[in-house]
Amino acid sequence: MIAFDNVAYNYGGGELLSEVTLRLAPGSFHFLTGPSGAGKTTFLKLAYAELQATAGRVTIFDRDVRSLTRDDVARTRRRIGVVHQDVQFLDHLPMAANVSLPLTVSGRAGDPRDLTDLLAWVGLGQLADALPPQLSGGERQRAALARAVIMGPDVILADEPTGNLDWEMSLRLLTLLVELNKMGKTILVATHDMNLIRTAKNQVAARVLRIRNRRIQLAGADL
Repeated sequence: MIAFDNVAYNYGGGELLSEVTLRLAPGSFHFLTGPSGAGKTTFLKLAYAELQATAGRVTIFDRDVRSLTRDDVARTRRRIGVVHQDVQFLDHLPMAANVSLPLTVSGRAGDPRDLTDLLAWVGLGQLADALPPQLSGGERQRAALARAVIMGPDVILADEPTGNLDWEMSLRLLTLLVELNKMGKTILVATHDMNLIRTAKNQVAARVLRIRNRRIQLAGADL
């Protein structure tokens, strides 16, 4: 589904990631951890073709990223939902319109009932008309997740989605991600929250990847 073959990425004249080889299989659940600045966000950007590797090869849905045209990249990203660390919304639009924005941009007419069901699933059914500044941090992150999945993607990539949330809200978001995985979605969550990872491993067969010395390795039991 998404594969890295001996991938490296240079940033500012130095190598941030090196010799990265791994595969995100369909229906898998992965955590990516490591210290701040280690390259977690860069890895995610490589995984959805926001960046191109400076060495090695990244393939997404069996297509080499280097061979993709701009239109190809746009089509590919419709199959990948991304929850960014710094959630951005259009503050003048109600939350429901923000969530459905990917459909609007792609020219697809979604069924209003599907949007209603999606908002109810993330626990925001009563806030469809609220403006983003009126939402709490947890509500914004759940809205971001709804926006990421509204196109029915095969893969969800989340960058520190619980970084600014309290534990109760973190667990609520984790529950939604686990449910998506049980629906067959491939999930990759970049996080530094070891408690979240330990909790998740009691609910789902998650693999933990760790960035150390510019390389990505499977973490052992020392979480």
